[in-house]
Amino acid sequence: MKLTDNRYASERRQFELALRMIHHEARTRTIKACTGLSDDRIRKLYATYFRDTGRVSIKRRRGKSPQQISLFVKRPANQLQATTLLALFCASLLLRVDEHDKIHCCWPRPDVEYGHRVCRAFETYLLLHADPKLSFEWAWNLLQNMSRNDELYLAICADCKTRYVQDAYALDQRIC
Repeated sequence: MKLTDNRYASERRQFELALRMIHHEARTRTIKACTGLSDDRIRKLYATYFRDTGRVSIKRRRGKSPQQISLFVKRPANQLQATTLLALFCASLLLRVDEHDKIHCCWPRPDVEYGHRVCRAFETYLLLHADPKLSFEWAWNLLQNMSRNDELYLAICADCKTRYVQDAYALDQRIC
């Protein structure tokens, strides 16, 4: 068996994505959604490449992924960073905005390429913000919420016409 054989390319991409997402402290369920790897396999990857190597800075988060949306609109800095992430998701062709400012998914379901695009967008976000407020799991939550168009939506500032992430059930002064 040669690692460079084409027949192992898809499995290698799954492992690369899993390691990349573990590095961003993604939860097992999130990694599983993109890679298709089993829970046990993901835990073994973490144990082999992170836990047993002495690198203690990478932690495994337990429990469910965050579901709330309040963090995205709680403070102006968070709202700005959520809007930045949304723009990066659009630039990564994960989401698109139509002429009525509705958000649409560009992927029917997560796969390996989808996961790499999410990671790339999140890594760019980390480069753009010196003090990032959102973790990888919060970015995943934002991506899922924006694609559903129910609790969060893209609002437009009345003054400067800039778009920003807003809570659909909150009072909005239409000022960014």
